[in-house]
Amino acid sequence: MLRIITQQADVRAELQRICDRTHDEQVLHKEATVREILQTVKRQGDKAVLHYTDEFDKQTLKAEELRVTGSELDAAYQQVSKELLSAVRLACRQIEAFHRQRVPKSWVHFGDDEVVLGKRYTPVDRAGLYVPGGRAAYPSTVLMNAIPAHVAAVPHVVMVTPPGPGGAINPAVLVAAQEAGVKEIYRIGGAQAIAALAYGTETIPKVNVITGPGNIYVTLAKKLVYGTVGIDSLAGPSEVLVIADETANPVHVAADLLAQAEHDPMAAAILLTTDAALAKNVQLALERQLVDHPRRIDTEKAIAHYGLIIVVESLQAAAELSNEFAPEHLELEVKDPWALLPQIRHAGAIFLGYSTPEAVGDYLAGPNHTLPTSGAARYASALGVETFLKHSSIIQYSQTALQNVAGAIDVLATAEGLPSHADSVRRRIQQEE
Repeated sequence: MLRIITQQADVRAELQRICDRTHDEQVLHKEATVREILQTVKRQGDKAVLHYTDEFDKQTLKAEELRVTGSELDAAYQQVSKELLSAVRLACRQIEAFHRQRVPKSWVHFGDDEVVLGKRYTPVDRAGLYVPGGRAAYPSTVLMNAIPAHVAAVPHVVMVTPPGPGGAINPAVLVAAQEAGVKEIYRIGGAQAIAALAYGTETIPKVNVITGPGNIYVTLAKKLVYGTVGIDSLAGPSEVLVIADETANPVHVAADLLAQAEHDPMAAAILLTTDAALAKNVQLALERQLVDHPRRIDTEKAIAHYGLIIVVESLQAAAELSNEFAPEHLELEVKDPWALLPQIRHAGAIFLGYSTPEAVGDYLAGPNHTLPTSGAARYASALGVETFLKHSSIIQYSQTALQNVAGAIDVLATAEGLPSHADSVRRRIQQEE
């Protein structure tokens, strides 16, 4: 049952416990395993990838079978319904339209002092997209990772995803990839897939950036290869925090909490409410909705360990607690969500009002659903076009402009004990004179 506590209890300790749910000794043990996998793949390439695919995914493949074939890609369209294809295409349009608004523009400023300054944005050469499998198929994750890369004009995009029985990949995932412009797909998952993307193998190309969520092994692998490649974030188990007042519908709130809890046994589902009656009604509604739930076991585990209802004294108090938790998803199911919004400082995505469940953001509102978790929203943001871009500064000084600042550069370089810095300017000025 979803626990109810009041603000008088040590709620901050409870919220911190939930926020820290991936930081334990088991994680440290898994990190040692991941290090070994990374180093083995780095040394042995395809041989190690195939070995770990057999060991962890129970699929025995040959190197030439790692890449999904063109005939498999074509056949996937015959295996999905017209309704699903239509929904995927609608999501593609919505997500692309949103991300096209976020493309930063290169710029150059020609100053009156004969100084030219600017910034130039260019895409990475290669991007690797990780799409999780196992518990479910995630065509939405394909779209959320591939479309920003496409909008950023990355010339080479590859995707990896764990193989199912017989090495098969879910057709919905293959269709989504093609609709988003990705046709180079490899049937590998786990830490070995991250290693293959980071270091390259005989079959799988080395990339510059790796994006996409995964299990704890994938997350640890991304953490350890960062620096060799760029990454989007270290996404942990999913989480939602709902702030609700007495006007919220308890049935809807309960459904939204379950929508996160069903992801994973470590998913977090938290309600902050000013109304004790709503708290009780949400608790009861959630119990009713769990009956005959297709993913009941995992969902109940998440609710039991990382589910919580906190009755607070005011919406301001709720906002303060939410900011401390910095949730991945934040729902404001209150009478006037726009009035509460200015008090929210930290959240991956914010959903306003009674008719905006987090699920619309998961699938087709447009903003990315790959979001910072475990408190990272205090300093990090959603995956976006910027993830696949880098920027270079542009600087040009005329001879006159250099003369105007030569003295200041000389003073600063001398103060830092770097004589050649000063000399590189001085020689140009003296040459002119």
